[in-house]
Amino acid sequence: MSEAVAVVRASRPNFLVLAPLCVGLGLAVAWQQGEPPALLDTLLVFIGAVLAHAAVNLLNEYEDFVSGLDLTTRRTPFSGGSGALPETPSAAKRVLLAALGTLALVIAIGLYFLWLRGLPMFVLGAAGVMLVLTYTRWITRSPWLCLLAPGIGFGPVMVLGALIALGARLDATALVCAGVALLLVSELLLINQIPDAEADRKAGRRHLVITLGPRAASKLVAALLLGSFGLIATAAWLNLIPAWSLLALLPLPVALWLSRQLPACLDNPAALNQVLGANVAVLLSTLALLVLGISL
Repeated sequence: MSEAVAVVRASRPNFLVLAPLCVGLGLAVAWQQGEPPALLDTLLVFIGAVLAHAAVNLLNEYEDFVSGLDLTTRRTPFSGGSGALPETPSAAKRVLLAALGTLALVIAIGLYFLWLRGLPMFVLGAAGVMLVLTYTRWITRSPWLCLLAPGIGFGPVMVLGALIALGARLDATALVCAGVALLLVSELLLINQIPDAEADRKAGRRHLVITLGPRAASKLVAALLLGSFGLIATAAWLNLIPAWSLLALLPLPVALWLSRQLPACLDNPAALNQVLGANVAVLLSTLALLVLGISL
């Protein structure tokens, strides 16, 4: 494998769809407020979000390779990294440079919006950059921070940051969307840590799968996942989000199924992979349907 291909793989392109969906929530809320954002601003927000997601993936891959974690992890299609650096060790420096380069572009885009929108943009932008830089090395050592940090990055930082960058205002709909993204992304990272728990423990990480155990963590996964659907239903009932947003409840039967299945398949890698795959499908479809519902 060439070093350039290894760099692309290390960015985990298959997972980069999550950032546009979270930005899409901010864009949908901005449109709902009746002020269509400028096309250039919209493009820059989407580009910045994808680059930020790629930067954290690249840094994570580099630091997991340098620490030796990548060499002990049992990879699945949904967890354990891309495997690009163990297969092409000579690409490590390029992956680090790509991480720093993408982060520099994110900061440059952020400075444009800081000039355009002022202090609120600085607060959310600085929080996002800090999360990218500190996640693998420090945040993964703190169980509750490790749970919440990804959700905060993709929820409040990305959804609300997109909204502010596009010149819209924070309202109840925006806060609900940020909350849904926070719950779903935190749940996604937690469930994906289950197959990695033993390797992570040996590498010095301390997330909730390690500290609580896989069975208790699986109950927390179900609570976060079903809590996101509860938030959507409650917000629609209170007229905080449009009634069409209830389209986002369509994946609920699959969410209920995987919440029941997860504790029973913790020791069955093949069955666990099925649940991990179903979980990714539920998350992406829920966010996409919420974007559609708010847009309608």
